[in-house]
Amino acid sequence: MRLHLQVKLAAQELTLWEGRKLLAAYPVSTAENGPGQLSGSECTPLGRHRIRLKIGEKCPLNTVFVGRRPTGEIYTPELGWKYPGRDWVLTRILWLGGLEPGKNRGGDCDTLKRLIYIHGTDQELLLGQPVSHGCIRMNNNDLIELFDAVPRNSIVNIHQ
Repeated sequence: MRLHLQVKLAAQELTLWEGRKLLAAYPVSTAENGPGQLSGSECTPLGRHRIRLKIGEKCPLNTVFVGRRPTGEIYTPELGWKYPGRDWVLTRILWLGGLEPGKNRGGDCDTLKRLIYIHGTDQELLLGQPVSHGCIRMNNNDLIELFDAVPRNSIVNIHQ
């Protein structure tokens, strides 16, 4: 059976399934602006997606990514204080692509072009609260576990 993910915005939870068997549940943070499909909205897109790309395999915990590339930095609170306005993308990236034309694929609602990821965060204490700019933020250690478990093209359903 294929693995798939469910992201429940109301619960701020990501679950990993094999068929109908629950394998794991993780707290996440989705968009502070709530659900939404449009480019520039800073909302988390709803619907059926797939993991288009997996980025950061074997990178150290808390690796900093900018433009989906590791910068060579490892996040520390001191680095965070040095760059207080930065939206930190850490550890790994699961880049999502929408599968529903007109809803989350194509035009001004395209999840892939909106750069919506599942990624690690510097704000692990805020997991369980909607505080992101549209992405799905996870605990960095949980993300490594998930990254290693799911193959590319795994289905990700995001719903209220």
